[in-house]
Amino acid sequence: MRRAPPRTHPAVRGFDRSAPLYERVRPGYPPAAIRFLGRTLGLRRGRTVVEVGSGTGKFTRALAPIGAARVAVEPTAGMRAVFEQAVPDVPLLDGTAESIPLPDGFADAVVAAQAFHWFRARPALREFARVLRPGGGVGLVWNSRDETVGWSARMSEIVRRYEGNDRRTREPRWRSAFREGGSPFGALRKREFTFAQRGPPEMFVDRLLSVSWVSVQPPSVRRAIAAEFRRVLREDPLTRGRRTIELPYQTQVFWARLRNATSPAT
Repeated sequence: MRRAPPRTHPAVRGFDRSAPLYERVRPGYPPAAIRFLGRTLGLRRGRTVVEVGSGTGKFTRALAPIGAARVAVEPTAGMRAVFEQAVPDVPLLDGTAESIPLPDGFADAVVAAQAFHWFRARPALREFARVLRPGGGVGLVWNSRDETVGWSARMSEIVRRYEGNDRRTREPRWRSAFREGGSPFGALRKREFTFAQRGPPEMFVDRLLSVSWVSVQPPSVRRAIAAEFRRVLREDPLTRGRRTIELPYQTQVFWARLRNATSPAT
């Protein structure tokens, strides 16, 4: 019997067409955040981490220095195609956070970067718990633009026009899934790290075009968005006339452990 296609949010499907752009212009992750996550989840050589919603493999590559075996899960074909070229040494599976094609007790940790807000939080947490070994944990990571910077705030204003009522990263309702009595995980904790992405102004125009809600717009709308943001960059005092500009970020690292479980030995 033919398997039904993975269930994903309509905006996520836009990544099929924009995956090469996503790979080229999205920022990486600060090494300090990766080291912290590795220590917190007890990841090292001999451990296994499953990354769900791996996209083009940016976070997958960032995890390499911690030494744990990596397995990636990604539902969109466009993202998988880029991943397979960029990270050929990591197994990549077609699946979703709510249906991970791995056996029970497979991993020491499950992680997701720039992705958990797209998942159905309660089913995803149950599925994460299923594939974890006793003592396992979950790590969730986001790069958030610093909106105290004027032109970064303007970027967000443009995106919000197309989000409708689904403003998931700005209103992280998914956190409530960890607080509910039926959650398989204990308290959700958080730590932040700072870093910056640097490049020519046109790279940040493309960065805006890689946002899911923008990438699914018709070509004429995307051209208008690009033209508007170029005007922003020409006029803002922090970017006007500059060949290289800097976009500051806060990297948010959340983590939690299975309930009634001890940390893995380190």
